[in-house]
Amino acid sequence: MVTELPDGLQQLACWQQGILTRSQVIGSGLTRDAIQARLARRSWQRLYPGIYATFSGQLPRSASLWAAVLRAGPEAMLSYSTAAEVSGLQDEQSQLIHVTVPVGRHVSRVPGLVVHRSRLASLERHPVLTPPQTRIEATVLDLAGSAIRLDDAYGWLTRALGRRLTSPARLRAALDQRARLRWRLDLAEALSADFEGLHSVLEVRYLRDVERPHALPRGIRQARARDAGHTEYRDVLYAEYDVAVELDGRSAHPDDTRWRDIHRDNAAAAAGILTLRYGWLDIRQRPCQVAAEVARALSSRGYHSSRPCLPGCLVPAA
Repeated sequence: MVTELPDGLQQLACWQQGILTRSQVIGSGLTRDAIQARLARRSWQRLYPGIYATFSGQLPRSASLWAAVLRAGPEAMLSYSTAAEVSGLQDEQSQLIHVTVPVGRHVSRVPGLVVHRSRLASLERHPVLTPPQTRIEATVLDLAGSAIRLDDAYGWLTRALGRRLTSPARLRAALDQRARLRWRLDLAEALSADFEGLHSVLEVRYLRDVERPHALPRGIRQARARDAGHTEYRDVLYAEYDVAVELDGRSAHPDDTRWRDIHRDNAAAAAGILTLRYGWLDIRQRPCQVAAEVARALSSRGYHSSRPCLPGCLVPAA
C-alpha cells in the first residue's frame, strides 16, 4: 500500500496515481528484494518492466496513463487522441495510449502503446498539467495533421475553438512552429482572421465555398437575438439586408429540435428576417446553388454585388 512507503516516495506515488518506477523506488532507499516481496504477496502489480502499481485490483484509467508515460521514459508525454481525451477535446477514451518523446529517444515496442517522436517536444509539453501531456494547441495540430480528410482536420480546429479550449491566435502561433504538417495551408487559412468566430466545419465550408467565392457580403457569425426573454443565435446573419442563413450538419432532426428550429424561423420571420436553411450535403455538393439562392434573397433586399465563381456558376453576374 502507498502508506507503507517512505514519506517522499509516498507523496510521489500519490502524485502519480499510485504508479512508481524501479529507479524511483530504489532511489528512495528500498531494495529490489522489497519490490519482489510486494509483488509476491500481490500488494503491488508489475505493469511494464520496471513500472509498478503500488496497489492491487483493477487499474484506474488515470493510473494506466501515468504508467504509459513513465514507461516511455523521461520527457515523455501523452499526445494525439490520448491527450485529447484528458484535455476535454475528445469525449471518448482512446483505444491505444499515444505518447510523444523527443527525437532520438528509443522506446522498445509495447503492446497498446503508440510512440511518436517530435523535434518540438520540449516546446509542446504542457508545463503544469498531469499526467505529462502536450499543450492543447499541439494536440489539435497533431490530430488535424494526421486526419485522412480535410473536413476531419477542420473538425479538430472547430471543436477546440467551440469548446473554448484555446484561441485562433494561440493555434496560429503553434502552427507557425511547424514548417511541415499535412493540410498546413488549409489550416492556416481556417485560422485566419476571416474565419474567426466559426463554430463548426459546416460554417467553415459555407464561408470558404459559398460566401467568399461568390462575393456575398460578410455575414455576422453566431449573431445573438432575443425572443420572448430567451437568447438565440443565428449561424449567419446579413443584418443590413435582414437575411439569415442557418446551417445544420445533422442528418436528421429529433422532433424537439425540429420544432425549436421552426420556432426560431417563425420568430425571425416575425421580425422581418428571411431565413434560409441548409444542410451538410447542400454546402458540400451544391455550393453554387446555395450561393445563387442566398444571392437572390439578398438581391431582393438591396444587395447587387454577387458574382459567379467560375464560368457556368449558377450565381448571376451583378
